[in-house]
Amino acid sequence: MAGLCFTISMSAVRKVSVDMHVLESVMFRSLFGIAFMVPWLLKQGLSGIKTKRLGLFAIRGSGAYFVTYFYFSAAALIPLADLTSITFTRPILGTIAAIIFLKEVAGARRWSAIGVGFIGMLIIVRPGFVEVNLGVLLVLCGVMFQTCNTVIVKKLTQTEHPDTIVLYHTLFILLLAIIPAIYVWQTPTPEQWGWFVVIGGAGILTQRAMTRAFVAADATVVLAMSYLRLPIAAFVGFAIFGEVPEIWVWVGASVICGSSAYIAHRESTLAREKQKEEAL
Repeated sequence: MAGLCFTISMSAVRKVSVDMHVLESVMFRSLFGIAFMVPWLLKQGLSGIKTKRLGLFAIRGSGAYFVTYFYFSAAALIPLADLTSITFTRPILGTIAAIIFLKEVAGARRWSAIGVGFIGMLIIVRPGFVEVNLGVLLVLCGVMFQTCNTVIVKKLTQTEHPDTIVLYHTLFILLLAIIPAIYVWQTPTPEQWGWFVVIGGAGILTQRAMTRAFVAADATVVLAMSYLRLPIAAFVGFAIFGEVPEIWVWVGASVICGSSAYIAHRESTLAREKQKEEAL
């Protein structure tokens, strides 16, 4: 779900970025994202915003602002499949960060599967790295910020409700985005308003799905499964923009999906074995 919504959001950003500055897109993404959270907030009341970890939320939100800016800027410069494939450097850094900071255990099989997935990523981006353009560099910058945020999110899920995490994430991005957007302000057209609604809705669904994923599984597992974003992005890029991925994208995607499927199967098997042991 997170992969699908992320791709829809990036597609809408590309549509609106033709005539609208990316800084405005970042602001409206957060504004409409919060609007989509209002029903949940009304239901939860003050309990939905209570937290003792405001500082950690602020750090995460600040990093998320730059992630959003970098990804939105890159979406206008490179194909969706390329953007998505480059983000696959994130599981490698994220796994190391999760092991160091979250004390998660990654066995040889998990490391091997993630390594195979990384090889699949290299197969995909090899043709694109012949000439590295600004879009590639922007995505790589976004990945570095997002990797740090992954560790923070996992920490927050230990004590905070997933939707509370999403709400503060979007709120801090909005606070940081307002002033830069004013400097490049251009009143949106009716069509652009529609795209901003799509960006905000898809963006908030991406965060809600991903946050719940971190609640349900180790960060290393969630990051490995994010490889499944690639075939989604390739399909959407072709259907909407007529982008035909290179043959290397499909070869690499096959390797990546196989790696992700193995990790999911392995984690499921281990979970069942643990349940049996606890039952005994």
